[in-house]
Amino acid sequence: MNPMLLAYILLALAIISEVTGSTFLVKSEGFTQLVPSLLVFIFYVISFYLLSQVLKTIPLGIAYAIWSGVGIVLTALIGFFIFRQSLDLPAVIGIGMIIGGVIVMNVFSKSVGH
Repeated sequence: MNPMLLAYILLALAIISEVTGSTFLVKSEGFTQLVPSLLVFIFYVISFYLLSQVLKTIPLGIAYAIWSGVGIVLTALIGFFIFRQSLDLPAVIGIGMIIGGVIVMNVFSKSVGH
């Protein structure tokens, strides 16, 4: 398998793990609930391990920008759809800017190394 493709697959899995961990962070109720608290830890460890593997191929700044940007967007969407947390217009605009930044970086930056 192409190393760059594998790196992006691992990055996607790292993002999913981080967002899942963040979702359980809400359910942990300040780490007072054992099972959700353990799941936070497990998913964060998985996420950081996968991110560390991604860094063998994708530069830190690029990988972290994608990981955090996509994670922010997905976490906001989970907050909106699952936890019924509202997003006002400035929040939606900000999320759009994050998505735009990740797209610009991946499409136009020579740092990404396609």
